[in-house]
Amino acid sequence: MGSDSSVVELAGAFARLQGLLLDAGTAAGAVAELAEVAQDLILLAVGAGVTLIDQNGQPSSLAATDPGVEAVDRMQYAAGEGPCLTAWDTVTFQRVEDTYTETRWPDWAAAAAATGVRSVLSTPLVYQGQEIGAVKVYAGEPEAFTEHEEHLLDLLAGAAATLLGAIQDSQSAHQLTGQLHDAVAGRQEIQQAVGLLMERHDLEAEAAHARLLARARQQHLPVVELASRVLHHAEDPRL
Repeated sequence: MGSDSSVVELAGAFARLQGLLLDAGTAAGAVAELAEVAQDLILLAVGAGVTLIDQNGQPSSLAATDPGVEAVDRMQYAAGEGPCLTAWDTVTFQRVEDTYTETRWPDWAAAAAATGVRSVLSTPLVYQGQEIGAVKVYAGEPEAFTEHEEHLLDLLAGAAATLLGAIQDSQSAHQLTGQLHDAVAGRQEIQQAVGLLMERHDLEAEAAHARLLARARQQHLPVVELASRVLHHAEDPRL
């Protein structure tokens, strides 16, 4: 697809997104519209969704174009691994060519493949310099996406994050800033805890992160609280 077509696609998507977000009036409505625009923009996408991460490091799907997207997302959160979580955690674009052969997140990939999802694109949402979540699109065939679709989704995510911030009033923007500062502090503590678990149990980073998330679920604790315990109670056998 030529560069002229890309410009037309993006111009139309941005215009639609801006109008929808400004009309939505709330962040919840805005992210729902973002998911719809993402699916429409990426030609072969059969579903799209938006994941936001709260101040405790817990992910949630605030928007999905269909129940199948929500199901695949829940598998990702349950496994503590997957392209969306990695896009947020590393602030990098993630592309899955084929869930049948994906080796980075084997548990999630097997579960996603069983639902008919074969390829995925996910890019982080960054607001005021802080990663707050990710937007992703799914396809039902392998190798459905190219660098062209990566570029489109990345540009859409950047515009969407800016527009999401623009609809906040002064009070909510102040509250959001406070939440982001809390989230950053919590994320730093989580990263330190992951590093400690890597050293303690001879794990790779993704495995240590998955262990922390799994322990948090088992103990019914926010991830950031368990991370604090890992850092300050090194001898606790539950960790």
